[in-house]
Amino acid sequence: MKRVQFSSPTLPYLFLLPQMAVIFIFFYWPSVQAVKSSFFLEDPFGFGSSFVGFDNYKGILESAEYRSIAGFTAIFTALVTFFSLSLGLLLAVKADAVIRGSSAYKTVLISVYAIAPPVAGLIGMMFFDQHIGPFVRFAALFGWDMKIGLNYFDTAFAMVVVSVWKQIPYNFIFFLSGLQGIPVSVREAAALDCRSGFRRFWTVILPLLAPTAFFLFVINVTYSLFDTFGIVDVMVKDKAANNPITLVYKVYMDGFRGNDLGGSSAQSVILMIVVFVLTVFQFRFLERRVHYN
Repeated sequence: MKRVQFSSPTLPYLFLLPQMAVIFIFFYWPSVQAVKSSFFLEDPFGFGSSFVGFDNYKGILESAEYRSIAGFTAIFTALVTFFSLSLGLLLAVKADAVIRGSSAYKTVLISVYAIAPPVAGLIGMMFFDQHIGPFVRFAALFGWDMKIGLNYFDTAFAMVVVSVWKQIPYNFIFFLSGLQGIPVSVREAAALDCRSGFRRFWTVILPLLAPTAFFLFVINVTYSLFDTFGIVDVMVKDKAANNPITLVYKVYMDGFRGNDLGGSSAQSVILMIVVFVLTVFQFRFLERRVHYN
């Protein structure tokens, strides 16, 4: 295997310098500032701050509202991750079996990924609009009077549907690439050994997709926790008090609307710890079941 040779020992570090600068400026430095601010009660206009120790953390953990939002975030993350992965895999399997018109079929499924989260939220609001929304009219046929923005459960349902719809194309792309990377000889051997298509998929195809599935699982959890901010913001804007919100959106609400910079920073630190624990759990326990050979 050929190795790249550099004329100067410092040249590789110069290539890495722009990326490291971006990581430091937009991740490490704000993280340090958030940890620092979480121990202070700060004036929103920058005129001063008072050290309060762990009072911000204590107030957050003792808040029934925060625990309720944390519970909703956990349920929301689990539902969005499960349905996004399941439907993305299902569509990838079906697209992999298409012979005629496969390019057009794949393009239609992938095109949704080009939509930005706020735009996806706006489209979702149109589909769930009280007056012109087709989903509202369809639910009315079964006696379900959907009131997005007024009813807690209805709004949560709409948020999950729009978030799943936005993420499916991303999972579809990677699952389809993984399926197309499975050798034809392996599929033919599996077809000879087992006549059941479901059993072949469960015992042969799915284990070979395990590395892709694990990668997408990590990405989808991150997406559900953070990247759905734009969707949540559009769907509950100006009505957050009556609707479900996620922990990330609460950080924004308390920091930018409530001007509670210390409490907002403490919430962001708690969220960073939660993400760190989830990441360690994923790579420490779940990755053991993934085989890369």
